[in-house]
Order: sequence, then C-alpha cells, then structure tokens
Amino acid sequence: MAKSSKKNTTGQERGELKNRIKSVLDRNRTRSFTAGQLIKKLDITERKLKSALHSLLSEMAKEGSVIEMANGRFRSVNKAEKIIGRVDYVNARFAFIIPDGEEHTEDIYVREDDLMQALDDDRVEVEIKGSNKSGRLEGRVVKLLERKRTEFVGRVIKSKATAFVRPDFRKMHHDIFVKMKDLNGAENDDKVIVSLTQWPEWERNPEGKVLRKLGKSGEHQAEMHSIMAEFNLPFEFPKEVDQEAKAISDSISKKEIAKRRDFRGITTFTIDPADAKDFDDALSLEKLEDGIYRIGVHIADVTHYVQPGTLLEREGAQRATSVYLVDRTIPMLPERISNFLCSLRPNEDKLTFSAVFDLDAEGNIVKEWFGRTVIHSDRRFTYEEAQERIESGEGDLVDEITILNKLAYKLREKRFREGSLGFETAEVKFQLDENGTPVGMYTKVRKDAHKMIEDFMLLANKRVAEYIYDLKKGKDNNTFVYRTHDNPDPERLESFALFAKRFGYTFDPLDDHKVSNNLKNLIQKIEGTPEQNVLEQLAIRSMAKAKYTTAPKGHFALAFRHYTHFTSPIRRYPDMMVHRLLQHYLDGGKPPAREEFEPKCQHSSLMEKNAADAERASVKYKQVEYMALAEAKDYEGIITGLTDFGMFVEMIETKCEGMVRISDMDDDFYEFDERNIRLIGRKKKKIFNLGQQVTVRVVATDINRRTIDLELV
Repeated sequence: MAKSSKKNTTGQERGELKNRIKSVLDRNRTRSFTAGQLIKKLDITERKLKSALHSLLSEMAKEGSVIEMANGRFRSVNKAEKIIGRVDYVNARFAFIIPDGEEHTEDIYVREDDLMQALDDDRVEVEIKGSNKSGRLEGRVVKLLERKRTEFVGRVIKSKATAFVRPDFRKMHHDIFVKMKDLNGAENDDKVIVSLTQWPEWERNPEGKVLRKLGKSGEHQAEMHSIMAEFNLPFEFPKEVDQEAKAISDSISKKEIAKRRDFRGITTFTIDPADAKDFDDALSLEKLEDGIYRIGVHIADVTHYVQPGTLLEREGAQRATSVYLVDRTIPMLPERISNFLCSLRPNEDKLTFSAVFDLDAEGNIVKEWFGRTVIHSDRRFTYEEAQERIESGEGDLVDEITILNKLAYKLREKRFREGSLGFETAEVKFQLDENGTPVGMYTKVRKDAHKMIEDFMLLANKRVAEYIYDLKKGKDNNTFVYRTHDNPDPERLESFALFAKRFGYTFDPLDDHKVSNNLKNLIQKIEGTPEQNVLEQLAIRSMAKAKYTTAPKGHFALAFRHYTHFTSPIRRYPDMMVHRLLQHYLDGGKPPAREEFEPKCQHSSLMEKNAADAERASVKYKQVEYMALAEAKDYEGIITGLTDFGMFVEMIETKCEGMVRISDMDDDFYEFDERNIRLIGRKKKKIFNLGQQVTVRVVATDINRRTIDLELV
C-alpha cells in the first residue's frame, strides 16, 4: 500500500515547495496554472514531490495563500495589488480590465458598481479583490486615469420635462442626461452628437450637451453620418487642403519625363472594380527573348504631388487610410489627387513608381528593377471584363491577360507551397436604391481576375521589402516601413482547434513547425461548406493582427520573409512612406532615424483598425435594415458565440448575425457552462454548442444599436 505524500516528504521539503509554488504564482499574478504546468515550471522530476504538489495546492487554497479556480487552476492572491489597464465594457452588468504590458496576461472581472464611472476603453487603476465563482480574478476600479471618449452618437429621447441621449455605441450602457437648454435644437428621435460635460458621483447617468444634429433616426444619411461621427471620420477636407490640391499643376514637363524610365510604348492596362474612380495600379507586359516576360507593376506616384511639409501631407498622414463604407468612400487625399492627378486613367500620360520583373514561364524572377517611370494606359478593364477574357479567350488584349493569368497561377502555387494561407472570407455587398435602402444583398466572389492582380501586387510588395532588407545583408538594417504579421497566440489557436473539432475538423495547434500547413489544410477542407465563413473568421481572429512597423519581422499568413505595402499610396499613408524611403535608398541615401517613422507606423495601424471597425459597422447597419425589411421566414444558422446571456447565430443564407437571448428560451432554464463553452438546460439537459446548426426566426431589429434579435424555431 502506497504511503501518503506527507509521509514521503519531510516538513522541510514541503515548506520549501510551498515557497517555490508561491514564488512562481506571485511572479505571474494575473496568470493561472494547472498542477501539471506548475510541475513543469518548477522543473520537478521526483515522483514524491510531484505527488506532494497536488496536496500542497489544496492545502494552500484552504489557507487562503493561493486561489483555486473553478476550472481546477491555481493563481496567486494579493488583494492589495493594483493593476493598470483598459476597460472592456462587455455589458451593462460587468466589464473586464485588460492589463497593460505582458506580465499580466489575464483580464480582471469588474462589476458595474465597482467601475467608478469608467467607460469602455478608459484607462484605469484596478485593485484585486479576489476570485469570483467562475474562478476569474475580480477587482474594483480605484482611479480613473484617462477618459478615452467624451463624445457619443445617439438618439434623443425627449419628454416634456426631461431629455436623454441613448448612445448607439453598444459598449456605452448609460443614457446621457441633457438639459433642455443644451439640446441645441434637437427634437425627439433625432440622431445627434453629444459631449459629456460632467458626471456627479451620486448620479447613475452622466450629463452632456448636444454638439450637432445628424438627422432623424432611421434615415439613411443620418445613420451613415452617425457611423462617421462614432468613429471620428471626417465629413470633408479643410478648405485650405482642397485649395492646395487644386493649385497643383496637371502638366508633366519634358524635364520630369527625362528623369524617368519611359514605359509609354509598352502595352499597359488597369483592372479595377466597375465603380472605382481611383486607379492606383497598372500592369504592363513585354515579351522578351528566350521565353522571358517583362512585367511592370506600375503604382501612382503620389509622393511626386504630395510633398513633405505641405498641408496635403499632414492631412494624409493624419487620416492614414481611405475608409470604405457601404455607400461611400472617405478618401485619404482630396479628389483632385486621388481621382484625377494620380488616377492611372486610360489614354493619358501618368507618373508612376514601378517594380519591374523579368519572369520565366514558371514565374521565377530572372531580373528586377525599381524606380520612377512614366506610363500611358491603353485600356481600363473592370474585373468582369478581364474575367470574360480569361474564360472565353476572346476580346482585346486577351493574349496579354492570358499570359499574366498563367504567370499569376505559377506565383500563387509557389506561395502556397511555401506556406502562405489562402483565406477566402465572404465579403457582403448590398444593392441600394436611390434612398440608400438595401433592396438586395449578395456575397462577392473572387475569381481569377481578382487573384491575378493580387498576385502581382503581392510580388511587388514582397520584393520591395526584401530588396531594402538585403541591401545590408540583414546587418544594421536600413530604416523601412514593414507590414508584419506575428505567429498566432498558442492559447487562441487552441481555442480555435476546439471550435473546429465541433465541426469534425482536427487541427493540432501545438506543433509550431506545422501550424501554417495545418491551417492551410483546414482552409482547403472547409471551402464551400456552410461553416466556411464562421471558421475562417474565427481562424483570422485567433491570429495576431498585421501591423506597420520599422521592425524587420516576417509575415506569418503570407509566409514571406519580409513584406511591405508599396502598391496603394492613393489610399494608404504607409505606402507613401515606403515610396519615399525606397527612392531615398535608390539615390544612395543613409538610413534616417527609426524614431521618425515608428510613431507614424503605429498611428497608421490604429487608423487602419478604426477604418475596419467603421466599415463593419456600416455593413452591420445595412444587414439589420435588410433583415428588418426581409420576408418573415425561418433561417438555418450556425451558433458562432455563447455567453451567459444568450447565443450568437449566423444565418447561412444572409451571413447576418443575431442574438438568441437566454431570457427568451422558455422551454427550460438554461445555464452557461463557461469551461466547455455551451448552454445546458437545467431540467431537460438539452445542450447548445458552438458550431451547432439551428433554425431561427427574426423577432426584432434595432437600427440604432445595429442588433438583430432571434428566436429558436
């Protein structure tokens, strides 16, 4: 009969092991560990100490020196500890504080009463209270350090004596009280921008004043302006910026042409969406001897027209990106620059910055060249026209497009062989009538013409980045703007693997060397299935976010050693920085200070995220409006998320996501099993899992909050 671990270990050994456990947990205060992870962390190999550790953890939990969580993990306890982080105001009842820095990896649960009037994304100091029933760290806000947002978009709710603004922002859970004199002419049900003025400690609601009326709630223009205001997007360019753009000459001097490589005699064309107005890239094709093709990737030379120190430069740097909402484009640069001077329109001489590649029939680079050029586009194709030539083999410039498409296939095959991931996420598009009302909805399908352009743009972006990096053979690298994408977070990948398993797909997230191939194989397997969109979106969310930086790291999703953005300077400020730096090095210049460019990279990354969020909000608004007008019928859907208040379901037919609330599920009392991410009926034990297919019906839509309420059929 085996002796107990207490008898196998001396009191001194147990005391020392206790101290070591406490030391590890205290150094990782916001992390939790299983007994097995602690054994590895402490490098314990003796069987008697391994056995003792399990009983010691239970003993320490009873003493209150460590916390045993509901999921069987253990963490440090130090109630006096204060942590600084940002608020994620999940719902009206609680928020999470996301700690700053890398030493604190787990979020802290804070009840609404303990938030001390902090709002979403505010920076706060939080004090740890202990652990709640779910095993999460729980805390209270003790100091508001920074108020992130003081202006909100919302709907006026007015009575005879009082007025409130109900914010559209889903993570703002407090109506804003507005005195009658501060309504600025706004009436009931108007959409407005309201600014917070004060929040007395004894009041549940903050006070504010109306800054601007946007129109009546539910009207297309008012709702689009609401989204623009919510994401702080500009409504127009400052007059002096427009004037500066209008003053730029459109003539190209012979002296300027003489400085450049002349491609005007070479077959050149653009391929863009049918409704595009800014054509910022063109392709040229020359047949050389010995089966070699010279491909020119020609990009609008924006930095020739937008000079450092100008108002145009300052405005472009601040906006950092163009924003594409469902019904409009908010450009980075004024229309005279984006749609006229720099747009590579057919039958006009245009100034460009080019990456020129001599490729063999297998798509291998024989020779490359980068520099400033002048082109004359022979033809403007839409994607549909180019696709027609690929499929039919007929039409003008069919030979050139066919050759380019074959070479693009070779480039794509090579890229995928080397580990590049090919996400084909569904892009939702709307057919809008003259009033902006959605009368139709479809999913944009990417065909060979789209992929062909993408492949040559990827080639140019990749080779520009590698060319600059290799100038100094990786030693004391030249300052440059890279587009990087870190390896996925292992914990997120593990969660994704569990989710994919519910659909019957196995995926090993722990093998670092095979993660890329495993993901690639999974993406191929799910293509064309009902769950494709859900799984691809979750796979993308499980990965790190791509960003701009001067750090010369690689790009995981593309499997590129180095990558940059060179091909869209009309709509992305980082591309303008890349053009300037590339020319600087081509002229033999010395590396400028990284400190000059890194803040601009960080700002561009933030503005890119803001633009993506605004674009998603505009799509969501139109989805809600579309479902409000759609035929009342049952929809097949997939459960994409589960919480303690309900389940998110994506309707397969429309790609719209809605919520089935637990409070509306009246066939049983359902509880959220956080550990297994599922809902379980208390009496009938019916279970709802992630990825499960269900049938739903739309019961309510809310344009202001951009939500769809569903019920199970």
